Amino acid sequence: MDLLANLALGFEIALSPWTLFLAVIGCLLGTVIGALPGLGPSNGVAILIPITFTLGLDATAALVLLTSVYYGAMYGGRISSILLNIPGDEPAMMTTLDGYPMARAGRAGDALVISGVASFVGAFLATVLLALVAPYLARLAYKFGPAEYFALYMLAFMTLGGIGSNNQAKALLASCIGLGIAMIGLDNTAGGVPRFTGGNLHLYDGIDFLVAIVGLFAVSEVFFFIESHGKGSAIGVKLESVTIPWRELWVTRWTMLRSSVVGFVAGVLPGAGASLGSFLTYMMEKTIAGPSGKFGTGVARGVAAPEAGNNAAAGGALVPMLTLGVPGSGTTAVLLAVLMTLNITPGPTLFTDRPEVVWGLIASLFIANFVLLALNVPMVRLFVKILSVPPALLLPGVTMISFVGIYSLTGSYFDLVLMIGFGVMGYVFRKLDIPTVPIILGILLGNQMEDNLRRAMILSRGDWTYLLSSAISIGLWIAAILGFLAPFFLRHMLKRPVAPDEANED
Repeated sequence: MDLLANLALGFEIALSPWTLFLAVIGCLLGTVIGALPGLGPSNGVAILIPITFTLGLDATAALVLLTSVYYGAMYGGRISSILLNIPGDEPAMMTTLDGYPMARAGRAGDALVISGVASFVGAFLATVLLALVAPYLARLAYKFGPAEYFALYMLAFMTLGGIGSNNQAKALLASCIGLGIAMIGLDNTAGGVPRFTGGNLHLYDGIDFLVAIVGLFAVSEVFFFIESHGKGSAIGVKLESVTIPWRELWVTRWTMLRSSVVGFVAGVLPGAGASLGSFLTYMMEKTIAGPSGKFGTGVARGVAAPEAGNNAAAGGALVPMLTLGVPGSGTTAVLLAVLMTLNITPGPTLFTDRPEVVWGLIASLFIANFVLLALNVPMVRLFVKILSVPPALLLPGVTMISFVGIYSLTGSYFDLVLMIGFGVMGYVFRKLDIPTVPIILGILLGNQMEDNLRRAMILSRGDWTYLLSSAISIGLWIAAILGFLAPFFLRHMLKRPVAPDEANED
């Protein structure tokens, strides 16, 4: 009954004209952003953050707009994967294995429709599970003390760094850089002592994580895009006709359901996210099908599985963000920054203190899924045309939004220079294959992590064993260690099975 009452409150908010308008606009913009190779949901949300503050949106409205962009970008990533063999974002990589061969065989329309429906099934089921699971996890979070929260933050860093990078050492370096940046400013615990400011008054308040996010994601993407795609883009495979392949949708129904559940679980794990969800679901379906499945040659199940998995993981990643204040993915780390900027503290108390934010968001996601299904099946031809947008028009628009938005938010030229500096850092780090998401996580969670460690040491009078004083903290430490080591084994398994030429041999 509580669930129904909360959903009723959420739909009352979500069905208001203004919130509904924001959800539709977010879905449209997200699909456009997702369809453009390289941008992805993290960059898309980061680019639009300044707009939410410029428009003066409240917490609920801002979160509805940005999560709709998030969901939309997850839908849109499949378009360039299928037509160009270029993933719109990292989770869409697995879609290229069967999506592009389908397109080359003259079935681009079928592949786009199947992937759109699979995205809907995955995202819709994830939203249902979000509504069911999140309140119970929030109640469990009340048992967390400083030791448990410190272990939880360690879990977030270990798993996000481990699975989000091909090199654990580089991920660890990025995390340390983020934690170091978080230390800049006044140490309020020690009586307001300046730390690492160099005497610059602009740094006494610390580094604004929105400046860092927009710089590392949006501005660096401009530099990278100029280098990689500055000469233009073209449709790799032309889209002839778009019809609904009812038979193949029926055949892949169990694939979509299985993949949705697995993807959601992968999304709930802090740091695992949509990339792991798409990989696990593709490999699961390939194993179930066996050699006769002919995965990698352009089969419908090979398109449906990763799309349902990565979209379900996107919904699952919202669970730890809302209930524990720990982002489940890079994009939810950006969303967490938005909430903190709006003085909203994610965690167990969010469900009781600000129920309109949580349930308004969940209800809006239900609506957004149907909007995205309507956009991504009948209107897919429109989004395909976006792939031919000249970079000469796209890049100045992204740059202008970033600069105007940050300046309107902070009113400081120093922040603009700092944003450019973070953009250069992001560009260099991407060239060196150093992940930027752990840096953002360090900036976001560094102060809370330090505060909880200090509280734990004060309560225990300096006894480090206090960090392992409960079953919850011990379980989180074990999960953190396993999460850091697991990628070594996963990548060893991943090297052989996912190659398209080996799939053809099957």
